[in-house]
Parts: sequence; C-alpha cells; structure tokens
Amino acid sequence: MCRLSGILLLLTLLQFTPAAAQGRAYFVTYDHYLEEPGNLEIALATTTGIPKHDRRSYTAPWIELEYGLTGWWTAELYLEGVTTTGDGHAFTGWRLENRFRPLRDEHRITPVLYVEYENINEASRIQKEIVGAGSLHFGPIAELSRQHAHELEAKLILSSVVGAWNVSENFILEKNLSEREGVEFGYSAGASRSLGTLARGTSCLVCPENFVVGVEAYGGLGSTEAFERAEQRHYLAPVMGWRVGDRASVKASVAFGLTETSDRYLFRAGFAYELPIGRRR
Repeated sequence: MCRLSGILLLLTLLQFTPAAAQGRAYFVTYDHYLEEPGNLEIALATTTGIPKHDRRSYTAPWIELEYGLTGWWTAELYLEGVTTTGDGHAFTGWRLENRFRPLRDEHRITPVLYVEYENINEASRIQKEIVGAGSLHFGPIAELSRQHAHELEAKLILSSVVGAWNVSENFILEKNLSEREGVEFGYSAGASRSLGTLARGTSCLVCPENFVVGVEAYGGLGSTEAFERAEQRHYLAPVMGWRVGDRASVKASVAFGLTETSDRYLFRAGFAYELPIGRRR
C-alpha cells in the first residue's frame, strides 16, 4: 500500500493531455457522471472506523480501477483489505461494478443503473454501502476472514443538477447468494457544489472552482424479512473534494453515526488519478 501510494502521488507530477477531472466528493453516493470513454481512473481510499463500546478501531483500505468503456457504460474493480488495532490484518475480497446510463442527454432527473458482484468475507470494513440492519461483525479478524460471502447488489441512481448543485439519491438492494436470507435494502443521498463557477485561464491550485463541498447521508433499511428499525445503521457526513491537477483529485469526509449500532465516526480519505489509455468513442 505504501509503495502504491508513492506511485500514485508521483503520477500527479507528470503532465498528460489536460482534461477536467470529475471532482466528485461523495464516498458512498453516486451521481450520473460516468468515467470518460478510454479513461482509466486509479484510486486509493481508506475508511477508518471508531466504534462504540470500546471495540477495536480499524482502517480498511481499498483500490479502485475504473474504466470508461463507452459513453453509457463504466466498469470498476475493487480490491479491499482491513487492519485493526491489536488484531492483525486481512485481505477482505474484491468487487466488480458496472454502471449504465440509459439516457444520453442530461434531464431534470438523470437515471443510472448499477449492478455489482461482491466476493468478500465478514471482515470487510470499507462500507461502500450500508444495507440491512445490525452492526459490523467484531470478532477476531482471522476468524471473520474465513467466512466468505457472494453477494449481488443493484442500485437505482437518480441525479439532478439544480443551479450550481448536484443532488443525488441512490436506492440499494442487496442479496447474499451464500445464505438463505431475504433481500436487504439501503439508501444514500447527497448534495454538493463547487465553490467557484468560473474556470481561470491560468493554472491555479487553490482557486475556488477546484474545491467541491457537500454532505451525504446513508444507511440500511432492513430487509424483506424484517425492518428492524432499532438495529439499523445511519450516518451523516460532510464531504470535500479538491482537484490538485488536470487529472488528479483528493477527497475526505467525516461521518457521524446517528444510531446505537452505528460506529461513532467514520473517517474517509481518497486519492484518484486518471490515465487516458484507450480510444475515445
């Protein structure tokens, strides 16, 4: 991870053909913007959780490889892990994500369809989405990492541009294919905007238009078996993104747990870099 971080930071010093980075500040919520065709985005991010009841804190890093296949289809591969305070570390699995935009032009509400296959284990902590009810599993990492799950997840993403703001809502369904249990539900919603509206003709690292600020909320909504309101996890998180180069961006957020089963805080940070490696079409 340290070596990869160094490589990614080094890439920010290299000059490629200028292009506007997407500058998304959300960590959980998706909007209607897909990766540009022929672009590969390499991202490194972490979720650090501070649980309640004196449970061990943890840091869950993940790597994202996102590629724009066409103007309406973006695919993404995740590799994730976890390390805990005094309880070791583990590789927690991989995910393959696809996002499809059925409408070519932007509309008042632009829909995106999302399908993801997950091959993970019970030690997973990245929390790219939260579904169902109940807290995270806090047993020994070595034991949890031996309990594998195959899951299929679908999202309906609705995204709008309202003046200078992006407003997005995601509705989530997830089915664990390894267990006989119901379909779990979740949600996320966010609103964000750039601090500036006009791009400058000269390079500027700390110009207002390079910063995106906003807020997102996310959590689980039970399952087809039970709503379990008292056991649901919900979070509210201010978010910020900063475009630090033509193709590089960083983002961060602090999520506050709103229920008893939620972690007290989730600290998230991410770095992304885009490489033009394919033909645009």
